[in-house]
Amino acid sequence: MTATIRFKLSLMMFLEFFIWGAWFVTLGTYLQSNLHTTGVQVGVAVLTQSIGAIVAPFIIGLIADRFFSAQKILGVLHLAGAVLLWQAAAAPDFGAFYPYILIYMILYMPTLALVNSISFRQLQNPEKEFASIRVLGTLGWIIAGLTIGWLHWENKDVNGFTSLVLTFKMAAGASALLGLFSFTLPATPPIKKAGPTTVGDLLGLDAIRLLKNRSYLVFFLASVAICVPLSFYYGFTNPFLNEVGMKSAAGVQSLGQVSEVLFMLLIPVFFVRLGVKKMLAIGMLAWVIRYGFFAYGNGGSNYWMLIAGIVLHGICYDFFFVTGQIYTDNLAGEQSKSAAQGFITLATYGVGMLIGSLLSGQIVDAHQISASLHDWRTIWLIPAAIAAGVLVVFLLLFKDRNAPVTAEEISYAEANARLEV
Repeated sequence: MTATIRFKLSLMMFLEFFIWGAWFVTLGTYLQSNLHTTGVQVGVAVLTQSIGAIVAPFIIGLIADRFFSAQKILGVLHLAGAVLLWQAAAAPDFGAFYPYILIYMILYMPTLALVNSISFRQLQNPEKEFASIRVLGTLGWIIAGLTIGWLHWENKDVNGFTSLVLTFKMAAGASALLGLFSFTLPATPPIKKAGPTTVGDLLGLDAIRLLKNRSYLVFFLASVAICVPLSFYYGFTNPFLNEVGMKSAAGVQSLGQVSEVLFMLLIPVFFVRLGVKKMLAIGMLAWVIRYGFFAYGNGGSNYWMLIAGIVLHGICYDFFFVTGQIYTDNLAGEQSKSAAQGFITLATYGVGMLIGSLLSGQIVDAHQISASLHDWRTIWLIPAAIAAGVLVVFLLLFKDRNAPVTAEEISYAEANARLEV
């Protein structure tokens, strides 16, 4: 891989996650302060990423793995996304805001798999090389959070409104930039498949074959389940931190991405020493500890718990999600790597986050003490308990297997049910 390609892939990752971090971290605070929504409505807004993630494998399987170059699809999706984010910024209420953000997330979530696919196609040793590319995405998220904190967009005026509407405009500009830049990325054409194309191929269902591997099935189900508590973090951490009195909460939250950078760079070392199972388990355990810190932390004597919970993000994210992406890439066949990345996105940000988003909003509303106060201790202990349960089941059932599986081991049980087109 040349220095030019490395630079392009790194900038691609930086912009990809800058866009997401620019508006998603403070979404709950924006909705509750500026559009006066309920906790359930915040959950419904966060839910849009789940809908996008569920659709993602089908878009990737239909287009990126079969017909069009991944970098061109990435460019088109981000240019369209820029328009939608700009329109969302102008929405006067939640009813007008929601359609824009829903369509945007349907277009954005497939790009998470696309940037991974474009990167993996350029790497000769993903286990050693991917982390150094992906870490620029984390840096992009950090810069977005620090920018919001530095500009004090979370501060409320006398009427209780914030300036967070500007986050959507900032993200729109970055999305337009990445859309144009994508057309300069290394060519990532679909890999031609010998033989007839099936309906399963068109829908990206090749990746489902991975579930024939028992360990991958356990990993997939654990990914779904662990993202139920994850949705609490995405939807309500920023409103929680602002409510307990943390100043420039979005900027402080970027400490989580700083730790993510550190652990991202250390992944190759941990991967060799610990293996897949231990890394995934440590990631899940970190979620349990983090929510415990949030439950008992406050803006006074236990302020350190809030900081510790935020800093644990590096272990929470890297040890589970990045390890899972590498594990998935190792098991996927050469012709369905994009679909496989989309498939794990479906499990995590799709099904799991969908369930969690519906659940978290109801729990937050159920523990609202007054118009501006919540029983956060009870709220955070619930996802902590869920994460602990997932961890126990995972440890009992998952078998660590680093070697790629053969096509026979991950083939469909009923291959003759495929329809040729």
